[in-house]
Parts: sequence; C-alpha cells; structure tokens
Amino acid sequence: MLRITQNALGRALGACRQNSNTVGPLDMSARLTYSSAAATDKLKAAPMVYIAGEEMTHYCMKLIMEKWITPNVDTSKWEYYDLSCKSRDDTEDKVLHAAVEAGSRIGAIFKEPTITPSAVQKEKFGLKKTWGSPNGAMRRGWNGITISRDTIHIKGMELGFKRPVLFERQAVGGEYGAGYKMVGKGRAATFFFPEKGGVQVVDERNVEDTETAVVTYSNPLDNVADLAHIFYKRCYENDCTPYVVTKKTVFKWQEGFWVKMKMVFDEHYKEQFLAKGLLERCGGELQHLISDAATMQIIRWTDGGFGMAAHNYDGDMLTDQVAQVHRSPGFITSNLTGKRADGVLIKEFEASHGTVADMWEAHLRGEETSLNPLGMVEALIGAMQHAARLEDGADKDEIITFTTKIRLIIHNMMVSGKGTRDLCGPSGLTTEAFVDEVARRLVSGEIESEIEVGSEGVTPPEIESDDETDEDFVMKLFSQFDTDGNGSIDFKEFTSALKKMKVAPKKLEFER
Repeated sequence: MLRITQNALGRALGACRQNSNTVGPLDMSARLTYSSAAATDKLKAAPMVYIAGEEMTHYCMKLIMEKWITPNVDTSKWEYYDLSCKSRDDTEDKVLHAAVEAGSRIGAIFKEPTITPSAVQKEKFGLKKTWGSPNGAMRRGWNGITISRDTIHIKGMELGFKRPVLFERQAVGGEYGAGYKMVGKGRAATFFFPEKGGVQVVDERNVEDTETAVVTYSNPLDNVADLAHIFYKRCYENDCTPYVVTKKTVFKWQEGFWVKMKMVFDEHYKEQFLAKGLLERCGGELQHLISDAATMQIIRWTDGGFGMAAHNYDGDMLTDQVAQVHRSPGFITSNLTGKRADGVLIKEFEASHGTVADMWEAHLRGEETSLNPLGMVEALIGAMQHAARLEDGADKDEIITFTTKIRLIIHNMMVSGKGTRDLCGPSGLTTEAFVDEVARRLVSGEIESEIEVGSEGVTPPEIESDDETDEDFVMKLFSQFDTDGNGSIDFKEFTSALKKMKVAPKKLEFER
C-alpha cells in the first residue's frame, strides 16, 4: 500500500488532483496541505490511521493539524483516508474498504465526523447513490465489541454531571443491521440453517395487514464477555458504580446479555468493587435496570459516578440523553473498541457529534463561526496516545506529554473565559481565533496557573433555545400546572406536573 510522507506531500497533491479515483493514503493528502518542513527536530508520532470527513468539523481539524500538530510532530507514519461523500463516490467506496483494512493492520484510528448522505444530499452533492454509513462497515470490519461514550469534564467548570459517567454500547447487532421487506397479507417465517446442516424455525406468524414491514435482525453474544471486561475495568478505574441496561422483561431474547454481564462481574470483579465501596449505592450487587428506568436515572443521578452497559440501540438512545444532560454531544467521547484475529485490540476515536452543517453554511456565507473542537481534540489525543502505547517507541512519553499539554491549555482557556462562544458567551473566540490562541500557547509554553474558582465552579451561559420551541404550548402547560393562578409553580404543583406527565422520578427497589 502506498504511503505518503510529509516531504512527498507536495508531489502527491498534484497526482491526486489529476486522478480523484485513487484509493488509500494518497487520497487524503489532496485535502490536507500540511507543512513539508524537515521533521528531524519533531516528536515522532507512532503509526495511526487518520480518517477525514467534511464540512465544518473537517475545516476546523485542518486548522488544528496545520497549527498544533504538524509544527511539533512528525506524522510521516500516519495513513490518511478521505471519507468525504465525493471521495467515496469517486472510488465506488473502495476508499472506505481501504481505511477499514488499514485500521485492522495498524490498530489506532482517528476519525473526523462524516456524512451518511440522504436522498436530498445525494442530489445536492451529485452522488451516484446514497452511500451507507461508514461506521457500520468499520464496526463489522474491526470486529467491534463496544462503543465507549463518556462525559468530558473540565476542572473548574460545571457542565451537567459532576463526576464521570461511562457508557458501553454494544458495537454490533440489533436494528442497525436489520433486513426487511415490505409485504401484504400472508404468512411470514424466519428460518435458521445451522452450519452442520438442517433447518430450524425461528418464528412463524400471520401477516394480516395490507402493508407491513417484516424485519429480521440478530444480536451476537460472543463479544459480550469482552465488552463486560472493558466496562468493569473502566468503571473500577474511574470509581463508577456499574449498571446493566436491557428491556428483557419484554424482549426476552435480551436475557442472555444480562446473564453474561453478571457472570463476568460476579466471577472477576465483584469482590474488588465491594472492597472499594462502589456497590454501596446499589445494595452490594450488580444491578439490572430496565431501559425505561435508566432513562429516569440519567436525569436524577447528576452527581455522576456511574456507568451503564447496553445493547446497540438502547446504548445509542441513552447516550444521546447523557449528552443532553451534560450540555451537548460536544462534551461526550465516542471510542470504538474492536479486536483483531490475533487478539490485539483495535481502537477508533471520534467525536460523538456530526459535521455541524449549519455552522458550515454560515462559514461559506462569510459569517463568523465559533466551533468548540473539544470532542474532536479529545478523540485525536486518545488516538495519538493509543498509537504511542501500541508502538512503544522512543517518543511515547513525549507524545503523551505533548497531547496532555494541549488538553490542559484548552481547559484553562475555557475556564478563564477564552474559550468558544458556546461556553463563554458572545465574548468567546471565533473558530480560527481559538485555534490560533492554542497554537500561540503551545509555542510559548504558557499554561495558566490553576484558576481559583468557587466550589460550584464556572457555569457556562445557557444554551440559546432554538426557534422551533412552541412557546404558546409551553404557556398552556404552565397555566395548567399553575393551579392557584399566582404566576409561579411551587414544589407541590411541580411534583403534580411531573406525575401527570408521567416523568416523575421513582426510587428503584434497591434504593428504598
């Protein structure tokens, strides 16, 4: 496979622009015009796969690479893959397959947010087809075990949860890999054909409507033990109480997930968690939560200090809720762990948010933008540090120190009012100014001394409400629950309102 070094980047650029159908690391160099200066005095980064996306997040990461990474780090061992819609279209998605192969081989991947094109975007971008999500191909190709989504915390700043919240989402299976067929009246049957021969009937039923979607999907259980070990180790290291979430009371087939998770916990981890006092809040045992109850606990347990593990779909939905409680998806990590055939773990790091299309449109109109890159930077830091540990090269410790310094600079800027506008209000820095200021501090070596803050920390400004809020309906609800008509809702009225809307928090059995 062709690899592009920094010194060869200029020559590769011309070749790529003449032939947009090439596949592999070469494609990426056409869009990343980093410095080709000599790298002899730079830190030497370990081999890593860099997957580029598009729109605002790609623009911001291009600035970060040009101003933070390339001046300080020799990335000649990195392989770059362009997963923009145009690149996937031009290569008939061969670039995606090449990226998956590289990720399996190297084991450390950073991914920018990408677009899974809709029918509207197919027309907008002039694509041949609506290409599927690259994430699914990656999760399958890397034998995905879990997607870890955790809250990001900034010392001295109050966000949503006060302590870490960890989440493991099974990386494969469920609705995301479903097959379906639209059918009319008749009879539907699902058959299983064992490898050794024969046939088993999984399900048979009458279809009585004139239009019905018949859906088939599976949930693998072979990787649950690996997921469990990853989950419990992380919870233990971060002082988090673990919970397993399913809907097994209704979906009986989910029982197996809970059984395997509990078996691993009881055999390998229970005594450690008891000794550390991490099961005191849940009755001294690993607890199972029905997904409905988990939804309420995420709202209630804002002190944090807990972890949840769930199937693919439940994990997707619940981590979206965690993100909203913790301010936004920009403060949540999203790291995929898979396993090679030889047992080596593959880790892919990305932000949990999308390409921020609305901000990109504003940028194209020439308007100022203020994109908070924290989620993407945390992903880049995670990928670089994982790559360094895999290679265990001479610069491993220096790479870890350098990337940790980037994190400290960003956190200090955000707490001191020099962050982006989502955190610092109208006086916050623009996208470009924020990147430039971090770059300046990397050169100067400036990291502000720890900022004195009160016990509650700095509270970011409220997120501006969107224009879709139905304020008339909100007022109608308010009037309905303001039973004495005095223009305010007291505790009794508020409790009554929660009960009527069926969202009142309830104590779980082990909390009573």
